[in-house]
Amino acid sequence: MRISIGNSRRASEVVSGSPEGRKGFVLVEVIVAMVLLAVAVSSLAGLVYSVSRSGIKTSGDAYKNGVLMQEVNRLEGIPYDSIAVGTQTYSVSTGTYAHTRSIFVSEPVVQRVKSIKVVVTPINTSFKPDTVAFVRTKAKTSKVLCTSCQ
Repeated sequence: MRISIGNSRRASEVVSGSPEGRKGFVLVEVIVAMVLLAVAVSSLAGLVYSVSRSGIKTSGDAYKNGVLMQEVNRLEGIPYDSIAVGTQTYSVSTGTYAHTRSIFVSEPVVQRVKSIKVVVTPINTSFKPDTVAFVRTKAKTSKVLCTSCQ
């Protein structure tokens, strides 16, 4: 049973669901959907930016740690007397991690102790420089059969 308040044609069209009663509804629906999509995409864009910056920083830290380990292993592996006292600076501009490494060697106790400091400074300013310091000591005797050597 259909109840209408009047005999007007407009009331019967709205009740029967004719398309003329919904002219502006589709446009409002599209605008609301676009606003919701924009809010969701902008929050995801911030998340993607944060994750990508974190990934770049992590990869830079991994390269930097690799360079530091390489230099420490090199300096630990060569004989004590082959390590020159003073400052040496090397620039590496090729490869995936362009950087400058500076090696500072001092000898607080002559012919016994060398203090070594390695500083790696990346060319890319978004990465931070890093430093490692360690001490090399000379063995009590460098001559195995010498009994009077200290």
